[in-house]
Amino acid sequence: MSIPFGYVSPEQQMRDKADYARKGIARGRSVVVLQYEDGILFVAPNPSRALHKISEIYDRIGFAAVGRYNEFEALRLGGIRYADINGYTYDREDVTARGLANLYAQNLGQIFTESLKPFEVELVVAEVGDTADEDHVYRLTFDGSVFDESGLVAMGGQAEAVAGRLKERYRDGLSLADALQAALFALTEPGGERPPAGQLEVAVLDRNRPHRKFQRLAGPRLEALLAGSSAGEGAVDAGTAEAAAPQDGGSQTPPTAPEGEIDTGSGG
Repeated sequence: MSIPFGYVSPEQQMRDKADYARKGIARGRSVVVLQYEDGILFVAPNPSRALHKISEIYDRIGFAAVGRYNEFEALRLGGIRYADINGYTYDREDVTARGLANLYAQNLGQIFTESLKPFEVELVVAEVGDTADEDHVYRLTFDGSVFDESGLVAMGGQAEAVAGRLKERYRDGLSLADALQAALFALTEPGGERPPAGQLEVAVLDRNRPHRKFQRLAGPRLEALLAGSSAGEGAVDAGTAEAAAPQDGGSQTPPTAPEGEIDTGSGG
């Protein structure tokens, strides 16, 4: 039997899609996610004040992404809808990073398999627990693969080189200021200049904050942390009074919820 002209084997199609997605992701700047003594830190070079790579999804859950903004923003919004519906229908404690990672894995896997063009994105979904042992960090790739990470994650850009530099400075139980310094060391090319505070996007999931754990770090608080001063961490602690304020369009559903059932496979 002759092979039709222009035929491409399924294996070659998958390889071509994977190469296409990897090249798109590699063009973006890296994002670093790492655990520190009081929670999880997210750091990304990002001069834009409007287009975020790092966001809140729910009470204890944060989201970070690299790649094509419109694609990971659609995934972020789908995750918020999923969290809102599950938190309201069942209980807020039922919304977990693991559930969100499974949802994103299904959506990304289906898009990679069935669509001509895969999503050019890589994601991290992180959940802070009451102790460091209860923290969860999941990394998802463009084809829907899920990796349960521990300690640190680097993605996008020169991810391997960034991760290598981060491992040089990272250790368990870092203070927030030290964790930020380690992240910036990893994100800065050897011999290059560190980006100023105004070109950084920095956020934390702080287990010591009441109710909503996500907090963006900017202005004097971030500048103090960049200087490595204890005043920076004190300023962050002082911000816990803002915990009830909405941030980033994350879930704002009430804590009580009626019983019911939903289709958890939608969203994204």
